[in-house]
Amino acid sequence: MKEKQYTIEQEQIARIAKAMGHPARMAILAFLAKQESCFFGDIHEELPIAKATVSQHLKELKEAGLIQGEIETPKVRYCINRENWELARKLFATFLGDCKCKDASCCE
Repeated sequence: MKEKQYTIEQEQIARIAKAMGHPARMAILAFLAKQESCFFGDIHEELPIAKATVSQHLKELKEAGLIQGEIETPKVRYCINRENWELARKLFATFLGDCKCKDASCCE
């Protein structure tokens, strides 16, 4: 049986979509997108969840490359990873724009 290979773009968009697949992560991204950068405490104050949970969500977003963080003892500063943010925007725009069904009645 032939093993199906996924494209690099399919793997990238799946990793990004997985990272964005929680409302708290979407809230973090929305908050960071409006800032130059901010500290962990600022993010924690925006969300109604425990610090440990915020940390886990930040870890997922960082591993997906959507955010970056710098340790400025004793704090950690986070911001959007602009290069990967632009890549994600292009990947989603291309993927969502590829639908051949432009007519509202295509499935009828």
